[in-house]
Amino acid sequence: MKLYADRLPTAIRQLLTDLLVVLWIYLWIRVALWISDTVEKLAVPGQKLESAGAGIADNLADAGSKVGRVPVVGDELTKPLTGAADAARAISDAGQQQQDLVGQLALIIPAIAVAVPLAIVLLLWLPLRLRWMRRAGVAAAVRDDPAGRDLLALRALAGRPLGELSRLGPDIAQSWRAGDADAVDALAELELRSLGLRTR
Repeated sequence: MKLYADRLPTAIRQLLTDLLVVLWIYLWIRVALWISDTVEKLAVPGQKLESAGAGIADNLADAGSKVGRVPVVGDELTKPLTGAADAARAISDAGQQQQDLVGQLALIIPAIAVAVPLAIVLLLWLPLRLRWMRRAGVAAAVRDDPAGRDLLALRALAGRPLGELSRLGPDIAQSWRAGDADAVDALAELELRSLGLRTR
């Protein structure tokens, strides 16, 4: 395959683009995992709050049951301890709710972090890649057929930049119209190279 001085061959550019897309997706997955780990650390205070609240509630409930055995005033002494135990359980529940919220955020935020780059890939890169694959597939199928080579030559005349066409000669279009086999082959090869294909 001939190289253009001002750019890489199409096949190499396609390969490099594919590698960059894979690297792009991999990096965003790593970023999403890092975000998830970072957000998960926000659950530590909730875990401590839940543990402390549960411990205080158990101790107060235990103390209330012991105080409740005191004759005459036991019931009166138990009420404040029971209320305090309920408040401690509410603190423990708040700690659990905070952990649940952090767990949801640890799923949602990384999902958004991955979804945006993936959407860019699916909406911008993938359609272009599929279009190139279709064009290259059709060109590969017709490149050995004389009529197909004539179509490739016509496609080159219609689509390639004037600078590339002028390198084939100042009268390349006229030679193609006259049916010059060398001109047809040169134009077909130019179109095949632009798609990253070789002539057989």
